[in-house]
Amino acid sequence: MVSELKKKDLEKQGYRLIGNHSAIKICLWAKKSIRNEDVCYKNTFYGINSNRCVQMTPSLFFCNHRCFHCWRDIEFTLPNWEGPVDKPKDIIDGCISAHVEYLQGFGGNPKTSRKKYLQALKPKHFAISLSGEPTFYPKLPELIKELKKRKISSFLVTNGTHPDMLKKLIKTQPTQLYLTLPAPDEQIYKKACNPLIKDSWEKIQQSLRLLNKFKRSTIRLTLVKNINMLKPEKYAELIEKAEPKFVEAKAYVWVGHSKHRLGIENMPLYPEMVNFSKKIEKNSTYKIIDKKKESRVVLLMKKDFKGRVMKF
Repeated sequence: MVSELKKKDLEKQGYRLIGNHSAIKICLWAKKSIRNEDVCYKNTFYGINSNRCVQMTPSLFFCNHRCFHCWRDIEFTLPNWEGPVDKPKDIIDGCISAHVEYLQGFGGNPKTSRKKYLQALKPKHFAISLSGEPTFYPKLPELIKELKKRKISSFLVTNGTHPDMLKKLIKTQPTQLYLTLPAPDEQIYKKACNPLIKDSWEKIQQSLRLLNKFKRSTIRLTLVKNINMLKPEKYAELIEKAEPKFVEAKAYVWVGHSKHRLGIENMPLYPEMVNFSKKIEKNSTYKIIDKKKESRVVLLMKKDFKGRVMKF
């Protein structure tokens, strides 16, 4: 599906390709956690163990957006699925194997927490979000089921353009579903995301209407100054209609391939993120309950929801 040259480039970036269309990449926060330096905001907000988390994707080569703020190389991805479909068990086994192999160097690092390192060799969490659009993978419900069998949590991130797959996932229920709401209205959406399919904004609206069918659902706002960090009252209106359990307002970070499309001035400062989140709070029934300055992220929660932090 992609050239050998591109595959080598991805591996140089830290990706490890699994089978025909999946990949892992060790998260910065997993490395920090193993060295007892810090943890990711999912650890802070929900209680997952950063050192035991596999960052992966089952659809590395497929996405129907060309977002300006995406840190990935978006030029080689395809808007529709092509080629073979690997089995969920093979993907999970391959991801864990590649993840564990990648971590071997930490065993001899004097900064490593021995306890956390040994825990990391037995992953308990899958962040299904690395690159591409995960809901393109035709066997996604089976993948979630297999993770549940292995007592591995699943944090699934989608751009919302495949509501038919979300309907299939209602019965399966990933541990936590993330839907990225990329804009407050269709005009800003088209400017920010360059969708490659028709009616994609309407498909996102359909997905938003499905969020209250999931036990744990999150609307993620990846906010870019002068692009989509606008109209907080409109974001609030869409959030109120969707009724997710959580809202994460996270700053765009000027890294990777996005540096070729945007400037550092497009990256919001932490105080700007807090201020924008307060405007959403003011216009909704959601309340700010936590923040992580290092990640420039603010967490809002539906006021009547219980059980934010989970035990794994």
